Amino acid sequence: MEITGILKVKNNEVQVSEKFKKREFVITDNSSQYPQHIQFQLTQDRCGLLDSYKEGDEIKVFFNIRGREWKNPQNEVKYFNSLEAWRLEAGAKQNSSSAPAADTKAIPALDAQSDDLPF
Repeated sequence: MEITGILKVKNNEVQVSEKFKKREFVITDNSSQYPQHIQFQLTQDRCGLLDSYKEGDEIKVFFNIRGREWKNPQNEVKYFNSLEAWRLEAGAKQNSSSAPAADTKAIPALDAQSDDLPF
């Protein structure tokens, strides 16, 4: 899957365990009536993909949806989803004039009649 948006938050890399590291970031998708702030994560050797981008840059994010099941101490089952980015490309608008621009496609807006919720 892919989406284009404006880089809103660029977090530092976090060493979660001896063998696992991740880096989270948020983009703002303005393609619909209500802006969507979407959090992604980069893992392991992909954490550095975000280094050349600044907050405010338009980027295209290629990602996979990951889901997992977890059972809490009360034996209740919970489900969690994450958006795992695996590739980033520069969008049409860059704050840095040295970054090359690439063709981008925004995800089309939903029909207003099918989704009138403000989130």
